[in-house]
Amino acid sequence: MGVEAGAQAARSRALAVLRVRGRALAVAVLPAAVAVILLAGGSSGHLVGRGWDVARWVVGALALLVLLAAVGIGLVVARARPAVTPTVPIAEHSAPDLYRMVRDLADRLDVPVPSAIALTPDCDSWLEDRTHPAHGPPPRESGDEIAGPGRRHRRTPAAPVLVIGSPFLWWMRVGELRAVLAPVVAGTGPSAHPDIAAARRFVRGLDAAVAVASTPGRCPLTRGVCAGLGWVARLLLRGCREHAALMERGIAAAAAERAQAVDYGLRIVAQEQVGLAYAGWDRLLTRVALPAWRMGRWPSRLDAGVVAALTELSRRDRLAEGFASRLGERPACDLLEEPGAVDEAASLLAARLFHGGPAEPCPQWAPVDWQEYPEEVVDRTWRTDAARLHRVLDSLGVRPAPAAPTAPYGPTLSRVLDHLASPPATDAAQAGPGGQRPPGAKAAESGHEPAESGQEPADADPLNERSAMLAARLSAEVAREESAGPGPAAPAGPGAAGQSPATDLWDDGALPLFPLQPPRVGRDLLADHVTAMVCCAAVDTAGASPGMDWLDGPLLLVNGERAADLSSRVLSLIEEGDPAPLRAWLVEWGIRPEKPVRLV
Repeated sequence: MGVEAGAQAARSRALAVLRVRGRALAVAVLPAAVAVILLAGGSSGHLVGRGWDVARWVVGALALLVLLAAVGIGLVVARARPAVTPTVPIAEHSAPDLYRMVRDLADRLDVPVPSAIALTPDCDSWLEDRTHPAHGPPPRESGDEIAGPGRRHRRTPAAPVLVIGSPFLWWMRVGELRAVLAPVVAGTGPSAHPDIAAARRFVRGLDAAVAVASTPGRCPLTRGVCAGLGWVARLLLRGCREHAALMERGIAAAAAERAQAVDYGLRIVAQEQVGLAYAGWDRLLTRVALPAWRMGRWPSRLDAGVVAALTELSRRDRLAEGFASRLGERPACDLLEEPGAVDEAASLLAARLFHGGPAEPCPQWAPVDWQEYPEEVVDRTWRTDAARLHRVLDSLGVRPAPAAPTAPYGPTLSRVLDHLASPPATDAAQAGPGGQRPPGAKAAESGHEPAESGQEPADADPLNERSAMLAARLSAEVAREESAGPGPAAPAGPGAAGQSPATDLWDDGALPLFPLQPPRVGRDLLADHVTAMVCCAAVDTAGASPGMDWLDGPLLLVNGERAADLSSRVLSLIEEGDPAPLRAWLVEWGIRPEKPVRLV
């Protein structure tokens, strides 16, 4: 599909969307038109009689109600605040080289210049219209200031905002970023067309009206009015949904075709970097950032961290050997005047979007540098999980492991090993408070032993009964701690970085908008706690130290070496009740399970 063909298809679909709006307006004024005909007929002496008089009153009242409803719905659609992606705004004075590059792209593509530039903590780039009155006044800079004196491109009031994924700025080189942004910037051309702009405003207004109608917490009368508003808005959305989708597809096709002449060869290479950046960013968030967020700390240099993660990936993966050689070229973050401050703002916004953290730093939500990560996050996470594990063992009435008479009392790894390795059907310590047997004990007494027979019911958890009980108690304890009081995940303070309370563009109650992982439960939660206890014992009794891997997250270093093969041995303990593999591993690394460890 060529540029003209794609643009023509987009315009035709925009007209189809506007026809839906026109039909809705025609339906709204139809009762009023009938009422006018009846009134005119009565005044001219043609439509007379008691029946016609009643019809005039009924139709007139109906027309008035329909017109009032239409005006109300129209006002809501026109004034409702459309959803806008939370971003970090970039002013021109803080990134003049980046703005200059975007202007050059618009000049080569012969399209309007974007009205502003913003960053999102994600691996994507797009154009976003923020011309709605509810989004506040337009940027302070005028179109001539951004476009530059003597240039033939002028920034129109309807020009959208260019949103760039922040990982792209740190990982990509300047030429690669330019090639990736070319088809995005090319989309400002169709955005300036009046029909396309009107169709987009109508669709966004309907979407915002549906959101307004779905807001809870209203009185019964208001809820009834909102229900009617939502029904009408959804009906109109269904009528123009296919046309709007095809319109956006045509715009994208026309923009991609227009950008073919700009850095086409480099864009093929840059697209490979897009996929690599996405993989590294996802790994960094889930393996490295998420443990810190759960501890109430947020890494303040996530974008710099993704460069380290991708460099490590290039070192490990032979297929990515050529990627590390690019690091000698100028990175795109050099286009920013203060990349460190922008990275910190994007990192805080990432924690807010993906985890639901507060909007500003506070004592329970403090930034952490990468140099402090092992001690401030990894070690604290291990000791917090180990302390929770021993509290649950105390609640289950599990006795501490026997120790030498002169040994001080304290939480030990032996207590955990002995409890999980004990036969669940014969150990009285398994009884809960009050001497009640836990669920599943009856099955054990009947002779059903899944760990020995190798057979399990189809819907059974792979854990044995004792591990299942401990995992259930841990899950309940974690859920209780998360719901008790305003923790680090509770929203607080004004809007995100770069936004004021008046322009806060999303609902705090809906955070996190993009959760990375579901809550840890069952076997995974128990395995994490047992692993944390092993790591605490290694640090306190064998001189080990916490560490961090850019791709795998927290790790244990013993004698400067990465401790491997721990997860499979922990699973053998909690699933099969077999402590032998883990005990052999402890002996190999010189870890003393009978020694007390320090907890938080």
